[in-house]
Amino acid sequence: MDVDVAVVDVRMPPSFTNEGLVAAIEARAARPGFPVLVLSQYVEPLYARDLLASGEGAVGYLLKDRVADVDNFVAAVGQVASGGTVLDPEVVAALVSGAGQASPLARLTPRESEVLTLMAEGRSNAAIAARMFVTEKAVGKHTNNIFAKLDLPQASDDNRRVLAVLAWLQGK
Repeated sequence: MDVDVAVVDVRMPPSFTNEGLVAAIEARAARPGFPVLVLSQYVEPLYARDLLASGEGAVGYLLKDRVADVDNFVAAVGQVASGGTVLDPEVVAALVSGAGQASPLARLTPRESEVLTLMAEGRSNAAIAARMFVTEKAVGKHTNNIFAKLDLPQASDDNRRVLAVLAWLQGK
């Protein structure tokens, strides 16, 4: 089966960090110019830069809240499939302003920063959840977001939690 275009979410299984983006970049490396439209919940300039690095067209990066308009979404898929580029206006603004060039810690939301601070204090996910009045599942999602934004991929010989805390300490 030949695929004409791929539409992927930045955050996909198994860790819901940046697997969709990695898959999109790998697909384009294996098949240069392969049309890919990436969807994201948040503006992540670093991810957009990685996706656009080849300089080829047939690529898109949209925020999920923009795809609620089905006609515009279908038009964006068509534009990417035909070799065009579609970028969310917020992504363009972030790229132009250089927001992605700041410290990786600057990419964290205030809530993620709070979770990372509690991690640095040595708190477990259960303790963080109790302190923040959220579920452990919510803490796990924040933690995965932190790992993704700090560019800490899952590796058998690394402890991402410790590496995140080290990044936090270096940023202080």
